[in-house]
Amino acid sequence: MSTNQLNIGLFGFGVVGKGLYDVLHSTPTLQSSIKKICIKNADKKRAIAAENFTSNAQELLQDGSINVIVELIDDADAAFEIVKTALQNGKAVVSANKKMIAEHFQELLELQEKYQTPFLYEASCCASMPIIRNLEEYYDNDLLQSIRGIINGSTNFILTKIFDEQLEFNEALLLAQQLGFAESNPKLDIGGFDAANKLAILLAHSFGVVTKTDAFIFNGIENISLNDAVVAKEKHYSIKLVANAQKLADGKLAAFLLPQFVAESDDLYHVKNEFNAVTTESTFSDKHFFKGKGAGAFPTASAVLSDISALRYDYKYEYKKIHHQTDTVLSNQFYLKVFVSVDDIAKLNKEDFEWIEEWHNEFNFSWLTGVIHADKLFSKDWWKQTGVSLILYPEAIIENIDYKKISKRSLELAGVV
Repeated sequence: MSTNQLNIGLFGFGVVGKGLYDVLHSTPTLQSSIKKICIKNADKKRAIAAENFTSNAQELLQDGSINVIVELIDDADAAFEIVKTALQNGKAVVSANKKMIAEHFQELLELQEKYQTPFLYEASCCASMPIIRNLEEYYDNDLLQSIRGIINGSTNFILTKIFDEQLEFNEALLLAQQLGFAESNPKLDIGGFDAANKLAILLAHSFGVVTKTDAFIFNGIENISLNDAVVAKEKHYSIKLVANAQKLADGKLAAFLLPQFVAESDDLYHVKNEFNAVTTESTFSDKHFFKGKGAGAFPTASAVLSDISALRYDYKYEYKKIHHQTDTVLSNQFYLKVFVSVDDIAKLNKEDFEWIEEWHNEFNFSWLTGVIHADKLFSKDWWKQTGVSLILYPEAIIENIDYKKISKRSLELAGVV
């Protein structure tokens, strides 16, 4: 595509789409312009002239003069059909639709290879923070040991308000909605689904593992309470929804997305409100820390604009870790140290724990600290029910257990002896 003019067909004209139009329209040096915009509701009054719009997707997809499709709609199924047709027609594509990408990753890989058309989607993960391109270009899979981070700005904003301002969950959620950081139907965010889709995408670019969200453990923050925040503060922790992917000693990969206690010494401790952050760790370069705004129209639009600019220089993902690395697979063969609180002791499945270190039983709020095998969380869902909160400890993963070193009291609490 080189430095030729990019003629863009834009799908969606919400806040991000409108911002993108304004930037491209007022910056001719970008050598990119929007020729046509496809929208769902043709009767809605908009800020620019009606001749810029159509409700017929084929006008964009079949127009030979349009060489780039930018997809910014919220319907994952419709988005996939748009992207699929565009790639088949030899058009480069830029998208921000993490659900669509996570659900169709393998097919999208095959389409790019078959039709030799680039598909860029930096805006799908962490908005303004260029984590995908860094994982693609900088880290060799053999040397990368882990990625770990806060990858959903809405949930981080809510947890910040619960923790720093002692708001109840519903109060914090309402504030996030009022400020535009959470949708009117926030289930995708607070249920962990949005962040899980992002983690699935990041696993492909970091470790070459192409998978879907049902292949790893994840949960959201819906059950995090003010009581949990009080316990965290007593232990000198904050609470964050953290995505983790870490190489195990056997070469397999542990991956999960769960609320986690974060210590003051951790870079993630100081990441607040709608900000995202990711820490990478590799054999030679040790740790790198990325931070940027992960929610909001302008941060997302900046990533879309960056991808459009990259197309002018024939940039595309090479997927080197996927093509060259075939032996990295997900595994649940490890243990996790967790904090679990319940509003009713009957909801707690104590038998699933290897051992229990702490146990506090109070009226309407009981909690324990213990160690549980990851497969028990993967295969069961008692810990996801309303009134149950499961939070990882800072050093969450335990690969092997030496029962000789476990105190007799811990085993008694766990019901082992």
